[in-house]
Amino acid sequence: MKQETPQPGYEEAFVDVGGVRVHYLHAGSGRPMLLIHGLVGSSANWRNNIAALSQHASVYAIDLVNMGKSQRVEGLDAGLRSTANRIVAVMNALGLTETDIVAHSHGGAVALMLAALHPRRVGRLILFAPANPYCRSCDPVVRTYSTPWGGFAAWMLPYCPAPIQRAALGGIYGGADRVVDRCLQEVVDGLRSPGTLHHVLSIVRCWFAERAKLKSVLRRVKRIPTLLVWGDRDCTVSLRSAVKLKRKLCGSELIVLPGGGHTVFEETPEESNRIVLEWLGRHPLSTAHLRDLPRTVFVAGRSKGGAATRGLSAGT
Repeated sequence: MKQETPQPGYEEAFVDVGGVRVHYLHAGSGRPMLLIHGLVGSSANWRNNIAALSQHASVYAIDLVNMGKSQRVEGLDAGLRSTANRIVAVMNALGLTETDIVAHSHGGAVALMLAALHPRRVGRLILFAPANPYCRSCDPVVRTYSTPWGGFAAWMLPYCPAPIQRAALGGIYGGADRVVDRCLQEVVDGLRSPGTLHHVLSIVRCWFAERAKLKSVLRRVKRIPTLLVWGDRDCTVSLRSAVKLKRKLCGSELIVLPGGGHTVFEETPEESNRIVLEWLGRHPLSTAHLRDLPRTVFVAGRSKGGAATRGLSAGT
């Protein structure tokens, strides 16, 4: 592992995984927690969450291969299964036998696939608006960007004037006025990085087939304690799909943030951090589960609350 210049609140480093350099941020100690970003994101998306979460866990925020500061690999399989297996390889390289996972959007779909394929490697799941088999709201966008003209538009977007870029991201953040300049620049810089957009479009083009594969294995995840967090203004992954996903994942809990868009952990980090930590406190791993794991595993959390959030039952 090669250490980078430390950043406030966390260390920045690379780990070699089968000859590929994977970038990650790390802070804290105790029970491991792995943070997985969304489709056009990076580990930097979690900068306002790491400090709070690392007071209760050993937090690792990774850049998926071909994203962020991780190495670009031409011809990489963009499917959910392969991506999940690459994350397990990262866990192995970091010495993480088992971990809680916090993930967003496409990263949430990857986390669900990982939990289905390797259930003993996952303790608890905290998913912010995960892409899922029951969401149809983004189908028109997926179809558009899967065409030659859509691909051309995607290649042009990082070089368009900032107001156009801000308007494009506004649908994700619940309004263009909520797109922070820093977040906008990070997305643009990421898409301009050689190899990133090609990989993103590869994910988009295979999404319908991958969604079907995820649906076929979701039953394997139903016993893993899961928290689903959504903004009620999410135009990317519909709240309606959240209700259907909750029904499928027995014992999961759904919390909806009024006024929140698709990235509530960035939009309202303090509230999101509180929700995650309180849920972890109310859902400690069972004794039977701990008995099956190596003795190096730890637990964390606290209790209930939150006037700004509301639970949504499976019957809503």
